[in-house]
Amino acid sequence: MTEPTRLIIGISGASGVVYGVRLLQLLQATEVETHLVMSKAAELTLAYETEYKPEDVKALADVVHAPKNIGASIASGSFKTAGMIVAPCSIKSMGEIATGITASLLSRAADVVLKERRRLVLMVRETPLHTGHLRTMTALSEMGAVIAPPVPAFYAKPDSLQDMVDHSLARLLDLYDIAVPGLVRWTGGPVDA
Repeated sequence: MTEPTRLIIGISGASGVVYGVRLLQLLQATEVETHLVMSKAAELTLAYETEYKPEDVKALADVVHAPKNIGASIASGSFKTAGMIVAPCSIKSMGEIATGITASLLSRAADVVLKERRRLVLMVRETPLHTGHLRTMTALSEMGAVIAPPVPAFYAKPDSLQDMVDHSLARLLDLYDIAVPGLVRWTGGPVDA
């Protein structure tokens, strides 16, 4: 008997909380078992940026972990997962993950993913970036993390903000070989001879 594919979804307090919410919505159409850890700051951002309540977001996940529960299954390397996506990822969370000083379950789970050499994708949501941010990103990349800021793909000719969000998230899910129906992929443009 095989274990289900599990993916940890972290939602930090950075602006762009819609990325985490929509990611959970997209994963509902898959066989992936989602494990959500949402920071208290994420709950505040959720109230500022959306009409969703924390309970609405938690209802989208298969398993919900309290942000202070460092004894949760996702805090252990023996709990098998495909990895973790932090969407959005705040600079604070990124810094905790990079240094291994894990003050919450979100950063602890990400630290575990790194130490177990599983895929960690951080949708860092900040601009502009100073040298310290860039150095932290470089350190995380050297540790094996994928730094994937949300960057819209205008070649997909999005009709809405949700189209742009979906395309960014589908590209992240590609990193786990999880298909999202309807993703517009680049097939080449006109050739000038």
